[in-house]
This record gives sequence, structure tokens and C-alpha cells, in this order.
Amino acid sequence: MSGPGAEPLPASAPETPPGTPPPVPRSPLRETVELVAVALLLAFLLRTLAVQAFRIPTGSMEDTLLVGDFILVDKLTFGARIDFGPVHTRLPGLRSPRTGDVIVFRYPLEPGKDFVKRLIAGPGQTVRMENRKLYVDDRLLPDPLQAKHVDPQVLPGVFSPRDNFGPLTVPDGSYFFMGDNRENSKDSREWGFVPEANLKGRAMIIYLSWNPEGEIPWYDLLHKLRWGRSFRTVR
Repeated sequence: MSGPGAEPLPASAPETPPGTPPPVPRSPLRETVELVAVALLLAFLLRTLAVQAFRIPTGSMEDTLLVGDFILVDKLTFGARIDFGPVHTRLPGLRSPRTGDVIVFRYPLEPGKDFVKRLIAGPGQTVRMENRKLYVDDRLLPDPLQAKHVDPQVLPGVFSPRDNFGPLTVPDGSYFFMGDNRENSKDSREWGFVPEANLKGRAMIIYLSWNPEGEIPWYDLLHKLRWGRSFRTVR
């Protein structure tokens, strides 16, 4: 019995049923492997559903994007594309692509290659170019702020669609793209429309820019990196 001044009795531990093996302690190696597996799974889901990194290899989008820019592409706005085994679908997005968006997509003629261009016209819209002036649904579309023209010669449409083409009506489920480096871009003027299924996402930000040209050695980071372009929004 307990009474005033008596010590409390210790609580008895739950009894282990006879024949139950003792718990096996988890090894540090197993914990590390599980942690790495979870991290890889999260990285895969993030890359597939939300954000993916790309490097700019050509000058077709100069001066909006330069060779050596590293960009992050937002997949949530248009809805992430899921192509896994027999599953081919697109998740619901926040909005549809709009004229002026800079978008990464799979090149229609070689789906294994990724291109980045500016969206000019979407399904049902009519696009034409007259002496380098671009019209969408008969409205003049001004050149992007950092777009450029490097060839003073204007080519007639009978020789090339570079400076004169159309009018063309974009079919349902497709898009018309052009590069900002207007005379040095292989785009929808040459190889046609891009199916909606090929769209990967909207170019969001330049997180790093590396100058691959010049005589500066690769290990001289202070001079090879274009510091002023880091964390610049793609417009």
C-alpha cells in the first residue's frame, strides 16, 4: 500500500509476447540509401511536374536568350505533360499559352530535340509577315524588346518565307513559333506548326549565364560568368 511519504511504484513495462524476436536496428547505410532514394524521387517529380532546367545552345533567340544561358522552365502554367509507358496526357494548367510567351517544346521533326522560341499565334489565329512586319489577326505585332535584325536585305516571299509569308491560319491543337533573332532562326516559317502535345513549358528565369566564346579560359569563373544576366526574368 502507498501512503503519505511512500515512494510511487514504477510503471511496469509492457510484456513482450513469448517468441517475439528482438527489433533489428536500422543500419546507417540503409538509412542513407532510403534518404537518397526519397530525394531522387522528389527530384524526379519536381522535374516532371513543376520545373526543369535547360541550357541555350544556339543564338536563335538573341538577344532575349544568349548562347550559354541556363534557364528554368515552368511546367505548371500550361500543365505538365506526362509521357510514361502507355500514359500520354497533360495535367490541368493555370492558363493556355499566349502570344509573346517564350516556350520550350519538342522539335516536331526530331522529337528528341528541344527548341525554345517565342509564340506568335495559337489555334484559329491567322499570321502573316509583310516585309518583316508581323501581323496576327490583321493586327501589327511589334518586335520583342530584345529582338534583332542582322541582315539589311529583305527577301521576297517567292524566294524565302523569312521576311514575307502568309497569311496562314493555325490549325486546332497547334502553335506558330518564331525566334527573336529573326534572320538567324529556323522556326515555323520553315518547318511549320508545333502540336500542343510537344509543348514542355514557359521559360521563366535565367538562373546562370556562361560565356562559351572568347579567349578566357574555362576555369576563370569571374570572367566567364555573365553576372548581370543571372536571375533575370525571361520576357
